[in-house]
Amino acid sequence: MGRSQESFHKKEVRNRKEKKRKDKEKRKLERKEQGKSSGLEEMIAYVDENGRISSTPPDITNKKKVNLEDILISVPRRASEANRNTVRKGIVTFYNELKGFGFIRDLEDQQSVFVHVNDFVDDVREQSRVTFEVEMGHKGPKAINVKLDK
Repeated sequence: MGRSQESFHKKEVRNRKEKKRKDKEKRKLERKEQGKSSGLEEMIAYVDENGRISSTPPDITNKKKVNLEDILISVPRRASEANRNTVRKGIVTFYNELKGFGFIRDLEDQQSVFVHVNDFVDDVREQSRVTFEVEMGHKGPKAINVKLDK
């Protein structure tokens, strides 16, 4: 007689798959027996006038009329940015001459601003007091028109 073509591992995998299928069928029957308790009504959530999520619908008598023109869809500008002086003063805290970049510490708000060698007007070194302007670069604020402060 010939040996069985089915190895022990193949039998074990087949038995595990069969057990998994039976467990899944059993869970499915249990859910059917419990009824449809997780319907759409249980999944709906409502937001009240204070922005809190609740399971009860809002009171229709408290409904307010809103004009579409009163809804603003934008981010207001910061007042501090509009009033800021465009020319700032700072100190060069780090400068790598080989790579051609550095950072300037703004004396007004102590913010660190990136600077590249192409934006230097004068010859600048570390710990030099400078005046500069700020614009938004690719990765954040960037100093331009960097001059020695006299």
